[in-house]
Amino acid sequence: MTVKSKRGRRRYIAFVTSPGMTKQKMVENIPGGKTFNIIQCAEGMAIVRCSPTNIEQCEKAVRSCDPTAYAVRTSGTLRTLRDGYSVLKRNAPPKPPRKGVPPARR
Repeated sequence: MTVKSKRGRRRYIAFVTSPGMTKQKMVENIPGGKTFNIIQCAEGMAIVRCSPTNIEQCEKAVRSCDPTAYAVRTSGTLRTLRDGYSVLKRNAPPKPPRKGVPPARR
């Protein structure tokens, strides 16, 4: 059994938001609670995760939180979105250390 069959597929939607919008403001104001997960939001762009069946509801929820926001791209992976938009790549949170891999010696 694959991981996707257990937890389901996910979609990541990139939004252009107002420059003053922060992740904290979006988390506090977005309707739908845990249905949508804000991955990152900075410098006028945001990434929100949702299920493939809730894409339209996700777009409406983000617009109700920030009326100037609009979706620019939907993808199945974060890497594709971040590679396409340098703002998202530059503001990505640091990767957590991998489990079971010893740190490199110098």
